[in-house]
Amino acid sequence: MFGAVTRRLVTGGALLLTAFLAADAAGIDDDLPDLNDQIGQMAAEVALELQQLCPPASPSDQAAFDRCRGSLFGDSVLRRNLGPRLLWGRRNQDAGAALSDTNLTQFAPDVIAGLYLPLFMFSGEYSTEYVERERLYLIRLRAGFRNLLPPGQFPYPFWHLEAKWGVYQATNSVLLWVNPKTARIVVGQFTERGSGSPVVSTQPISHKFDGQWMWMDKEGRIQPRVTLFDGLFRQDNPYLPKLDTTYRTLALRMRDAQCDNCHVPNNPMPMRRLVLLHTPAHAAGDIARLMTIVRADKMPLDDAGNEQPLEPALKRALLESGAAFEEQVKAAKDWEAAHRN
Repeated sequence: MFGAVTRRLVTGGALLLTAFLAADAAGIDDDLPDLNDQIGQMAAEVALELQQLCPPASPSDQAAFDRCRGSLFGDSVLRRNLGPRLLWGRRNQDAGAALSDTNLTQFAPDVIAGLYLPLFMFSGEYSTEYVERERLYLIRLRAGFRNLLPPGQFPYPFWHLEAKWGVYQATNSVLLWVNPKTARIVVGQFTERGSGSPVVSTQPISHKFDGQWMWMDKEGRIQPRVTLFDGLFRQDNPYLPKLDTTYRTLALRMRDAQCDNCHVPNNPMPMRRLVLLHTPAHAAGDIARLMTIVRADKMPLDDAGNEQPLEPALKRALLESGAAFEEQVKAAKDWEAAHRN
Protein backbone atom coordinates (compact mmCIF):
# COMPACT_ATOMS: atom_id res chain seq x y z
CA MET A 1 0.00 0.00 0.00
CA PHE A 2 1.28 3.47 -0.82
CA GLY A 3 2.01 5.90 1.92
CA ALA A 4 0.29 9.25 1.78
CA VAL A 5 3.32 10.48 -0.13
CA THR A 6 6.33 8.58 -1.41
CA ARG A 7 9.25 10.38 -3.01
CA ARG A 8 11.88 8.69 -5.11
CA LEU A 9 14.75 9.53 -7.40
CA VAL A 10 15.32 7.29 -10.41
CA THR A 11 18.96 7.01 -11.45
CA GLY A 12 20.54 4.53 -13.81
CA GLY A 13 17.76 2.00 -13.41
CA ALA A 14 17.87 1.98 -9.60
CA LEU A 15 15.15 3.34 -7.34
CA LEU A 16 16.53 5.31 -4.41
CA LEU A 17 14.01 5.88 -1.66
CA THR A 18 14.67 9.39 -0.35
CA ALA A 19 11.63 9.80 1.85
CA PHE A 20 8.63 7.84 2.97
CA LEU A 21 5.87 9.62 4.81
CA ALA A 22 2.99 7.96 6.69
CA ALA A 23 1.98 4.35 6.70
CA ASP A 24 -1.14 3.79 4.64
CA ALA A 25 -3.07 5.98 2.22
CA ALA A 26 -6.16 6.64 4.26
CA GLY A 27 -9.46 6.89 2.51
CA ILE A 28 -8.78 4.66 -0.50
CA ASP A 29 -12.20 3.35 -1.41
CA ASP A 30 -12.96 -0.22 -0.42
CA ASP A 31 -14.63 -0.86 -3.77
CA LEU A 32 -11.46 -0.10 -5.73
CA PRO A 33 -9.29 -2.98 -6.95
CA ASP A 34 -5.96 -3.31 -5.18
CA LEU A 35 -3.73 -1.78 -7.88
CA ASN A 36 -1.44 0.10 -5.50
CA ASP A 37 1.63 -1.97 -6.31
CA GLN A 38 0.90 -1.84 -10.03
CA ILE A 39 0.56 1.95 -9.96
CA GLY A 40 3.73 2.28 -7.91
CA GLN A 41 5.66 0.16 -10.39
CA MET A 42 4.22 2.10 -13.31
CA ALA A 43 5.20 5.43 -11.72
CA ALA A 44 8.77 4.22 -11.24
CA GLU A 45 9.02 2.94 -14.81
CA VAL A 46 7.56 6.12 -16.33
CA ALA A 47 9.85 8.35 -14.26
CA LEU A 48 12.90 6.32 -15.26
CA GLU A 49 11.94 6.31 -18.93
CA LEU A 50 11.33 10.06 -18.97
CA GLN A 51 14.72 10.64 -17.35
CA GLN A 52 16.42 8.44 -19.95
CA LEU A 53 14.56 9.65 -23.05
CA CYS A 54 13.96 13.29 -22.08
CA PRO A 55 16.81 14.24 -19.73
CA PRO A 56 17.78 17.80 -18.80
CA ALA A 57 19.33 19.60 -21.78
CA SER A 58 19.51 23.07 -23.20
CA PRO A 59 15.94 24.38 -23.70
CA SER A 60 16.93 25.12 -27.31
CA ASP A 61 18.36 21.65 -28.07
CA GLN A 62 16.39 20.50 -31.12
CA ALA A 63 18.10 17.11 -31.31
CA ALA A 64 17.25 16.33 -27.68
CA PHE A 65 13.64 17.31 -28.31
CA ASP A 66 13.45 15.15 -31.44
CA ARG A 67 14.86 12.11 -29.61
CA CYS A 68 12.44 12.55 -26.74
CA ARG A 69 9.47 13.09 -29.03
CA GLY A 70 10.14 10.19 -31.36
CA SER A 71 10.75 7.81 -28.47
CA LEU A 72 7.66 8.74 -26.45
CA PHE A 73 5.41 8.60 -29.52
CA GLY A 74 6.61 5.07 -30.26
CA ASP A 75 6.17 1.99 -28.11
CA SER A 76 7.11 3.71 -24.86
CA VAL A 77 6.21 2.84 -21.28
CA LEU A 78 4.48 6.20 -21.04
CA ARG A 79 2.42 5.60 -24.16
CA ARG A 80 1.35 2.14 -22.98
CA ASN A 81 0.10 3.58 -19.69
CA LEU A 82 -1.96 6.44 -21.09
CA GLY A 83 -5.72 6.14 -20.99
CA PRO A 84 -7.74 6.10 -24.23
CA ARG A 85 -8.68 9.74 -23.65
CA LEU A 86 -6.77 12.26 -21.53
CA LEU A 87 -7.18 15.76 -20.17
CA TRP A 88 -4.30 18.25 -20.27
CA GLY A 89 -3.66 21.78 -19.08
CA ARG A 90 -2.34 24.12 -16.43
CA ARG A 91 -2.90 23.49 -12.78
CA ASN A 92 -5.71 25.72 -11.56
CA GLN A 93 -4.41 28.99 -10.14
CA ASP A 94 -6.66 28.30 -7.16
CA ALA A 95 -4.67 25.58 -5.41
CA GLY A 96 -7.84 24.35 -3.72
CA ALA A 97 -9.83 23.92 -6.94
CA ALA A 98 -10.84 20.43 -8.01
CA LEU A 99 -9.99 18.99 -11.41
CA SER A 100 -13.68 19.16 -12.27
CA ASP A 101 -13.51 22.94 -11.84
CA THR A 102 -10.38 23.32 -13.97
CA ASN A 103 -10.46 24.08 -17.70
CA LEU A 104 -8.63 21.27 -19.48
CA THR A 105 -8.23 20.12 -23.08
CA GLN A 106 -9.13 16.60 -24.21
CA PHE A 107 -6.50 14.73 -26.19
CA ALA A 108 -5.88 11.30 -27.64
CA PRO A 109 -2.76 9.47 -26.37
CA ASP A 110 -0.94 10.11 -29.67
CA VAL A 111 -1.24 13.85 -29.18
CA ILE A 112 -0.08 13.88 -25.55
CA ALA A 113 2.89 11.59 -26.29
CA GLY A 114 3.88 13.23 -29.56
CA LEU A 115 3.19 16.94 -29.09
CA TYR A 116 2.96 17.96 -25.44
CA LEU A 117 4.96 15.88 -22.96
CA PRO A 118 8.14 15.94 -25.12
CA LEU A 119 8.28 19.70 -24.56
CA PHE A 120 9.40 18.94 -21.01
CA MET A 121 12.64 17.56 -19.58
CA PHE A 122 12.76 15.30 -16.55
CA SER A 123 15.28 14.62 -13.79
CA GLY A 124 13.84 11.29 -12.63
CA GLU A 125 12.68 12.73 -9.30
CA TYR A 126 9.07 11.88 -8.58
CA SER A 127 6.53 11.32 -5.84
CA THR A 128 3.26 9.43 -5.61
CA GLU A 129 0.20 9.91 -3.47
CA TYR A 130 -3.50 9.12 -3.39
CA VAL A 131 -5.68 12.24 -3.49
CA GLU A 132 -8.92 11.29 -1.81
CA ARG A 133 -10.85 14.33 -3.03
CA GLU A 134 -10.18 13.42 -6.66
CA ARG A 135 -10.26 9.65 -6.07
CA LEU A 136 -7.13 9.47 -8.22
CA TYR A 137 -3.46 8.75 -7.67
CA LEU A 138 -1.07 11.59 -8.40
CA ILE A 139 2.46 11.24 -9.78
CA ARG A 140 4.52 14.42 -9.46
CA LEU A 141 7.55 14.61 -11.76
CA ARG A 142 10.22 17.26 -11.42
CA ALA A 143 10.53 18.88 -14.83
CA GLY A 144 11.64 21.81 -16.96
CA PHE A 145 10.34 23.28 -20.22
CA ARG A 146 12.00 23.70 -23.63
CA ASN A 147 10.97 27.33 -24.07
CA LEU A 148 13.77 28.22 -26.51
CA LEU A 149 12.71 25.91 -29.33
CA PRO A 150 11.59 27.58 -32.58
CA PRO A 151 7.88 28.56 -32.61
CA GLY A 152 7.03 25.79 -35.08
CA GLN A 153 8.00 23.13 -32.53
CA PHE A 154 5.05 23.99 -30.29
CA PRO A 155 1.64 22.50 -31.18
CA TYR A 156 0.16 25.99 -31.27
CA PRO A 157 1.29 29.45 -30.10
CA PHE A 158 1.09 28.98 -26.33
CA TRP A 159 1.90 32.70 -26.08
CA HIS A 160 -1.59 33.63 -27.29
CA LEU A 161 -2.20 33.93 -23.54
CA GLU A 162 0.67 35.56 -21.68
CA ALA A 163 -0.28 33.85 -18.41
CA LYS A 164 -0.30 30.38 -20.01
CA TRP A 165 3.06 30.94 -21.70
CA GLY A 166 4.47 32.21 -18.43
CA VAL A 167 3.45 29.04 -16.58
CA TYR A 168 4.86 26.84 -19.34
CA GLN A 169 8.20 28.65 -19.20
CA ALA A 170 8.41 28.46 -15.40
CA THR A 171 7.23 24.84 -15.09
CA ASN A 172 9.06 22.83 -12.46
CA SER A 173 6.63 19.92 -12.16
CA VAL A 174 4.46 17.77 -14.39
CA LEU A 175 1.49 16.09 -12.71
CA LEU A 176 0.09 12.79 -13.94
CA TRP A 177 -3.24 11.71 -12.47
CA VAL A 178 -3.93 7.95 -12.50
CA ASN A 179 -7.26 6.15 -12.41
CA PRO A 180 -7.02 3.68 -9.49
CA LYS A 181 -9.40 1.23 -11.17
CA THR A 182 -7.40 0.91 -14.38
CA ALA A 183 -3.90 2.12 -13.39
CA ARG A 184 -3.99 4.35 -16.50
CA ILE A 185 -2.97 8.00 -16.70
CA VAL A 186 -6.09 10.06 -17.37
CA VAL A 187 -5.05 13.67 -16.66
CA GLY A 188 -1.79 15.55 -17.17
CA GLN A 189 -0.98 19.02 -15.87
CA PHE A 190 1.99 21.35 -15.70
CA THR A 191 2.71 23.82 -12.93
CA GLU A 192 5.31 26.29 -11.72
CA ARG A 193 4.28 25.60 -8.12
CA GLY A 194 5.97 22.25 -7.61
CA SER A 195 8.76 21.76 -5.12
CA GLY A 196 12.24 22.83 -6.15
CA SER A 197 13.44 24.68 -9.21
CA PRO A 198 13.03 23.62 -12.85
CA VAL A 199 15.48 20.91 -13.88
CA VAL A 200 17.16 23.41 -16.23
CA SER A 201 17.37 27.15 -15.72
CA THR A 202 16.30 29.30 -18.64
CA GLN A 203 15.49 32.89 -19.46
CA PRO A 204 11.87 33.70 -20.34
CA ILE A 205 11.33 34.62 -23.96
CA SER A 206 8.51 36.62 -25.54
CA HIS A 207 6.70 35.91 -28.79
CA LYS A 208 4.07 38.00 -30.52
CA PHE A 209 0.80 36.25 -31.38
CA ASP A 210 -0.66 37.45 -34.67
CA GLY A 211 -3.96 35.60 -34.37
CA GLN A 212 -2.91 32.67 -36.59
CA TRP A 213 -2.89 29.14 -35.20
CA MET A 214 -1.07 27.91 -38.31
CA TRP A 215 1.16 30.00 -40.54
CA MET A 216 3.67 29.98 -43.39
CA ASP A 217 7.32 30.60 -42.50
CA LYS A 218 9.87 32.53 -44.57
CA GLU A 219 10.84 29.35 -46.44
CA GLY A 220 7.23 28.75 -47.44
CA ARG A 221 6.70 25.85 -45.03
CA ILE A 222 3.50 25.40 -43.08
CA GLN A 223 3.95 25.77 -39.32
CA PRO A 224 3.79 24.42 -36.67
CA ARG A 225 5.74 21.57 -38.25
CA VAL A 226 5.14 19.29 -35.28
CA THR A 227 1.42 19.20 -36.07
CA LEU A 228 2.09 17.88 -39.59
CA PHE A 229 3.43 14.56 -38.23
CA ASP A 230 6.97 15.84 -38.89
CA GLY A 231 9.32 13.68 -36.83
CA LEU A 232 6.56 11.30 -35.76
CA PHE A 233 5.93 9.40 -38.98
CA ARG A 234 8.85 8.27 -41.11
CA GLN A 235 9.57 10.41 -44.15
CA ASP A 236 9.13 7.39 -46.41
CA ASN A 237 5.64 6.68 -45.09
CA PRO A 238 3.68 6.46 -48.36
CA TYR A 239 0.50 7.81 -46.76
CA LEU A 240 1.90 11.22 -45.75
CA PRO A 241 0.89 13.01 -48.99
CA LYS A 242 -2.67 11.71 -48.76
CA LEU A 243 -2.82 12.64 -45.08
CA ASP A 244 -2.00 16.20 -46.09
CA THR A 245 -4.51 16.45 -48.92
CA THR A 246 -7.36 14.78 -47.04
CA TYR A 247 -6.80 17.03 -44.01
CA ARG A 248 -6.87 20.14 -46.19
CA THR A 249 -10.25 19.07 -47.56
CA LEU A 250 -11.50 18.23 -44.07
CA ALA A 251 -10.30 21.61 -42.76
CA LEU A 252 -12.36 23.40 -45.42
CA ARG A 253 -15.43 21.35 -44.54
CA MET A 254 -14.92 22.01 -40.82
CA ARG A 255 -14.70 25.72 -41.56
CA ASP A 256 -17.94 25.54 -43.53
CA ALA A 257 -19.52 23.72 -40.58
CA GLN A 258 -18.28 26.40 -38.13
CA CYS A 259 -16.03 23.96 -36.25
CA ASP A 260 -13.37 26.66 -35.93
CA ASN A 261 -15.83 28.77 -33.95
CA CYS A 262 -15.21 26.48 -30.97
CA HIS A 263 -12.41 23.95 -31.47
CA VAL A 264 -9.41 26.29 -31.36
CA PRO A 265 -6.96 26.96 -28.52
CA ASN A 266 -8.45 30.22 -27.26
CA ASN A 267 -11.66 28.30 -26.44
CA PRO A 268 -14.10 31.01 -27.54
CA MET A 269 -17.29 29.33 -26.26
CA PRO A 270 -15.75 28.68 -23.58
CA MET A 271 -15.84 24.94 -22.86
CA ARG A 272 -14.71 23.29 -19.64
CA ARG A 273 -13.41 20.35 -21.71
CA LEU A 274 -12.04 21.68 -24.98
CA VAL A 275 -11.39 19.50 -28.06
CA LEU A 276 -8.92 20.86 -30.63
CA LEU A 277 -9.30 20.16 -34.35
CA HIS A 278 -7.28 23.00 -35.86
CA THR A 279 -4.21 21.02 -37.03
CA PRO A 280 -3.71 17.64 -38.74
CA ALA A 281 -2.22 16.00 -35.64
CA HIS A 282 -4.97 17.26 -33.33
CA ALA A 283 -7.69 16.26 -35.79
CA ALA A 284 -6.13 12.82 -36.29
CA GLY A 285 -6.38 12.17 -32.57
CA ASP A 286 -10.09 12.99 -32.45
CA ILE A 287 -11.38 12.14 -35.92
CA ALA A 288 -13.35 9.08 -34.77
CA ARG A 289 -15.09 11.08 -32.07
CA LEU A 290 -15.75 13.95 -34.48
CA MET A 291 -17.46 11.56 -36.88
CA THR A 292 -19.62 10.12 -34.09
CA ILE A 293 -20.70 13.56 -32.89
CA VAL A 294 -21.52 14.81 -36.39
CA ARG A 295 -23.57 11.70 -37.15
CA ALA A 296 -25.51 12.26 -33.92
CA ASP A 297 -26.20 15.93 -34.83
CA LYS A 298 -24.52 17.18 -31.66
CA MET A 299 -22.50 19.93 -33.32
CA PRO A 300 -22.12 22.76 -33.98
CA LEU A 301 -23.48 24.71 -31.03
CA ASP A 302 -25.34 27.99 -31.31
CA ASP A 303 -24.49 31.11 -29.30
CA ALA A 304 -26.50 29.78 -26.36
CA GLY A 305 -24.60 26.48 -26.35
CA ASN A 306 -27.48 24.47 -27.80
CA GLU A 307 -26.91 21.73 -30.35
CA GLN A 308 -27.62 22.93 -33.87
CA PRO A 309 -27.68 20.13 -36.48
CA LEU A 310 -25.88 20.81 -39.73
CA GLU A 311 -27.69 21.28 -42.98
CA PRO A 312 -27.81 17.92 -44.81
CA ALA A 313 -25.37 18.96 -47.55
CA LEU A 314 -22.83 20.30 -45.03
CA LYS A 315 -23.19 17.22 -42.87
CA ARG A 316 -22.69 14.89 -45.82
CA ALA A 317 -19.61 16.78 -47.03
CA LEU A 318 -18.09 16.83 -43.53
CA LEU A 319 -18.68 13.12 -43.02
CA GLU A 320 -17.24 12.25 -46.43
CA SER A 321 -14.08 14.30 -45.92
CA GLY A 322 -13.77 13.06 -42.34
CA ALA A 323 -14.02 9.44 -43.45
CA ALA A 324 -11.32 9.97 -46.08
CA PHE A 325 -8.99 11.55 -43.52
CA GLU A 326 -9.74 8.86 -40.93
CA GLU A 327 -8.89 6.16 -43.48
CA GLN A 328 -5.51 7.75 -44.23
CA VAL A 329 -4.71 8.21 -40.54
CA LYS A 330 -5.32 4.52 -39.92
CA ALA A 331 -3.32 3.49 -42.97
CA ALA A 332 -0.37 5.68 -41.97
CA LYS A 333 -0.36 4.32 -38.42
CA ASP A 334 -0.65 0.73 -39.63
CA TRP A 335 2.30 1.28 -41.97
CA GLU A 336 4.38 2.74 -39.14
CA ALA A 337 3.56 -0.23 -36.90
CA ALA A 338 4.53 -2.69 -39.62
CA HIS A 339 7.86 -0.93 -40.25
CA ARG A 340 8.83 -0.23 -36.65
CA ASN A 341 12.40 -1.25 -35.92
